[in-house]
Amino acid sequence: MTGPSASAPPTGASGAEPSPEPSLEPAVVPAGREGSGGQTAPGGRGAAAGPRRWVTWARRSALGLVLAVLLPLLAAETALRINYTGDPADGTYTRNRDALWLGHAWVDGRKDDADLAALARRLRGTGIRDLYVHSGPMEHDGTLPASKYPRGRWLTDAVHRELPGVRVQAFLGHVLATESPDGMRLERAATRAAVVGSARQVLDAGFDGVHLDLEPLHSGDRHYLGLLDHLRDVTRERGALLSVAAHQIDPLPGFHSVWGTFTGHPKWWSQGFFGQVARRVDQIAVMSYDTMQPLETTYGGYVAQQTSLALEATPPTTQLLMGLPFFHENRFGHWNHAETVPAAVRGVRLGLSRTDADRARFGVALYIDFAATEDDWAAYTKDWVDQRAGERP
Repeated sequence: MTGPSASAPPTGASGAEPSPEPSLEPAVVPAGREGSGGQTAPGGRGAAAGPRRWVTWARRSALGLVLAVLLPLLAAETALRINYTGDPADGTYTRNRDALWLGHAWVDGRKDDADLAALARRLRGTGIRDLYVHSGPMEHDGTLPASKYPRGRWLTDAVHRELPGVRVQAFLGHVLATESPDGMRLERAATRAAVVGSARQVLDAGFDGVHLDLEPLHSGDRHYLGLLDHLRDVTRERGALLSVAAHQIDPLPGFHSVWGTFTGHPKWWSQGFFGQVARRVDQIAVMSYDTMQPLETTYGGYVAQQTSLALEATPPTTQLLMGLPFFHENRFGHWNHAETVPAAVRGVRLGLSRTDADRARFGVALYIDFAATEDDWAAYTKDWVDQRAGERP
């Protein structure tokens, strides 16, 4: 406390205050002070006390709400930054089981032999073994017009010739009617049957597998699991692959339910549901981008966490791939300065190191060819592919 103390004596020549002369004027009660009977004068401080107390309460409540939101968020971001620290273990590099998502131009006639030769040069010496080529989208009812991929057979034949051992899977996607009235409805048996028919169709056209990407797909969707069971019967019968693009896993248990309650978009899958999907397919590729992370360190820590969660849920017989952001956007949910290839690769290596460093059926999946820069390719090569050479004696 500054200024005179509350216990200091009053000032004066003698050190004591002289007694005041009695006043003949009537006592005047200052506005807002109590007069006789303890009543408050109209228009005084008591009348304003109620609104002021309300304003004070509202301010304190707002501050409490902000702190209730910010403190857990700050704690979570700090934990992700810590999760990004440390050194990846030896051996955490490509297993030659990586994948690349390709755009629709490869099957609709826009790409030619010169483009394929350039792609082959790009991929030789990398760990890429699978190409997920966009061959849709399917219709709302699950059907797939053959006019969507007129150059499908050309592509598969050319890749098999130029890149022996690389497989070409038809990337079939569509929007689900889970959060809007428009889209595919998996609850309809006829729609699921049509999707299975579309899978047979692309396999007949020469593709080595079917890569399914249906969004937004809510955790626990039993119709989706049933669809995968039927698709797996078809791909096994043909000796083909079944792969899926998977949502991220709850960073906290039950987080998708909480987020869905407030936003209407659950976004994440439970780890249990992720495991149910993984057991039904040959490959599961986590879309580990569009994470809302603001910094490279928190994004990398988030990818490390996602890698660990996915490894825990994926059986060793299923190949797990973690997505790398080979695209550049700035919007809500994706910050280009944060979601970088170096941060993603380091996060993948850290998660792999801590959870299952020797997992054989593991790789990264690059999204997407037409948006990738030379820096993206250089980071993938240096941080993931070349590590295998650097550790050899």
